[in-house]
Amino acid sequence: MVHLASNIRLDDTATGTSTGIICEPTVAMSGLRMMVTGNWFASRSTDGGQSWTHVDPFTEFPSDHGRFCCDQIVHYSREHRLWVWLLQYMPVAGSNIVRVAVSRTGGSGSWHYWDVRPVDADPSWTEVWLDYPDLAESAQHLYLSFNAFDSTNAWRGASVLRFPFADLLARENLARRAWSTSSFGSLRFAQGSSDIMWFAAHTGSATRLQVFSWADDEADVVSRQVGIGPWSSRSYTSTGPDGVNWLARTDWRITAGWRGQGLLGFAWTASPRPGRPHNYVRVVRIDEQAMIVVDEPDLWSPSGAWAYPAAAPNARGEAGLAAFFGGPTHPAHAVGHLDGRTGAWDMTVTSTSTHSPPQAAWGDYLSVRRHPALRTRWVASGYTLEGGQNRRNVEPRVVVFGP
Repeated sequence: MVHLASNIRLDDTATGTSTGIICEPTVAMSGLRMMVTGNWFASRSTDGGQSWTHVDPFTEFPSDHGRFCCDQIVHYSREHRLWVWLLQYMPVAGSNIVRVAVSRTGGSGSWHYWDVRPVDADPSWTEVWLDYPDLAESAQHLYLSFNAFDSTNAWRGASVLRFPFADLLARENLARRAWSTSSFGSLRFAQGSSDIMWFAAHTGSATRLQVFSWADDEADVVSRQVGIGPWSSRSYTSTGPDGVNWLARTDWRITAGWRGQGLLGFAWTASPRPGRPHNYVRVVRIDEQAMIVVDEPDLWSPSGAWAYPAAAPNARGEAGLAAFFGGPTHPAHAVGHLDGRTGAWDMTVTSTSTHSPPQAAWGDYLSVRRHPALRTRWVASGYTLEGGQNRRNVEPRVVVFGP
């Protein structure tokens, strides 16, 4: 059974009414200090979520390389006691930056930042802009990943960059090592990686997954293909009580990755199949030594759709999950964990929207983090649409949960 230790709703004061229906909330936590980001706001709490202060990402940093917009990720490194804030900026003359900021406290005015440009990932990306970021840490490095698009919005490739924590902590010149590919996109890290960073991408085959590893003490990325059970990305449709397809924006990208107890886990949204009448969360767990699938504990329901999974291990290496559920209801946010006894996901709804999105669009990602102090718990971000269909009716949410 899932226990919700706290289920916190962020109001208009916390978000500055700068919310978007494609909210993409992320959360980080250090003791009583918490930070939440989303489209297009950030908010900070120093009392465990009892009160919040709106932080404006448009004005917190200079707009010297274009205007902020829109993706953000916030992360707290417990091992290094360092807050990390990633902000994506709009393209200028065909290119953009991603700003990587760090702080010991997470307080306003305490951030030191570096700018990452497409040419830092690949010298040939001179008129390319970066999008769809992911962020994770290993024992020694901070890792970022992006998709890259040209001026016609055509996909050019994907890249992973890593930065030594020693440089981030010292606030000095940032050593950067990059790896890029034009064969695989929408890379997703395994949260909880240690001295090896693991990440994965789809191959274009319904029965193969591409799994990558980048060891902290190695210069090169190692790539392997792993056989998995078949799945489909043909259809993403789930209509709420008012007939709106809240999954119209959904696609096949991997949105969850984690490592724990010797296993790698990856999850994404899949199309219905015989015996599963609704979209569901496709889950694959892989033995990290043997590189073979151990099990495939998908999350599905006979009554509605599951989508947009995010995951992370707790301190014991157990997988916690956040996702959205809908169909019989408007989009609902839910959290849970993989029950080691049953091999199934134990999920509970934190909040259900009162309305469906006006433009049949939801997403694109959530976050789950290891709790900084309690071994069996996680902290997750989410959101619902409350009291109307306006973007200002979006209510972000922070949930602390455990078994």
